[in-house]
Amino acid sequence: MISIKTPEEIEILKEGGRRLGIILRKVSEKVKVGVSTQELEDYARKLIHEGGDTASFLNYTPHGAKRPFPAAICVSINEEIVHGIPNEEPYIIQDGDLVSLDLGITHQGLITDSAVTLCAGNVSDKDRKLVENCREALFRGIKAAHGGTHIGDIGHAIESFARPLGYGISEGLAGHGVGYKVHEDPFVPNEGERGRGELLRPGMVLALEPMLTLGTDKIILDADGYTYKTTDGSRAAHFEHSIVITDSDPIILTK
Repeated sequence: MISIKTPEEIEILKEGGRRLGIILRKVSEKVKVGVSTQELEDYARKLIHEGGDTASFLNYTPHGAKRPFPAAICVSINEEIVHGIPNEEPYIIQDGDLVSLDLGITHQGLITDSAVTLCAGNVSDKDRKLVENCREALFRGIKAAHGGTHIGDIGHAIESFARPLGYGISEGLAGHGVGYKVHEDPFVPNEGERGRGELLRPGMVLALEPMLTLGTDKIILDADGYTYKTTDGSRAAHFEHSIVITDSDPIILTK
């Protein structure tokens, strides 16, 4: 069931999103060659704790998972698309890596969610363009999201930008509602048809998150039960913002 947040809840989400944006920026600044994913995890936890909030992903068990997620932040490297675990087998960031960070925080009982992909050291022009265009795909989706349009309009905006550039769109991975829970209805695919799917109504809160690859659409789940990878080993990028639907332009909560 799709929830409509009250004006009071949206104010709480705005503050939570503001805090999340600051934390994600600070963790992003730590992404450098030679830094371990464990360090990123520890720093994210420290910042969340200092703000008096909680890590939404830590110990969260999504539908179908066999165990709770063991970290506060997801860190996915290169061919890892989403949900990489930073603290079970910590990885040292190498020159040329693409590093995706995905973080959710709970502020006064309400959740916001955001992600970025960063370039570590000297990356190829192709990888850098992937990152830039994935970020642009997110903003194309956001621009299409306002009261009176449909879920399919968001997917169409992302797909019609990404496909002509030759990118894969990770199959089965999509955006979602957010706020009371980490994942709420509706499912928000990164492909779609204009005018199809759920009607967007003011007060809906959505996490939009295109996940593009330099190769296949196909994905595989790692043995850890969480990390999704490209089946062909091609590199991936991931960007995400939590937004509030209005009658005009959406409110980006996680700037």
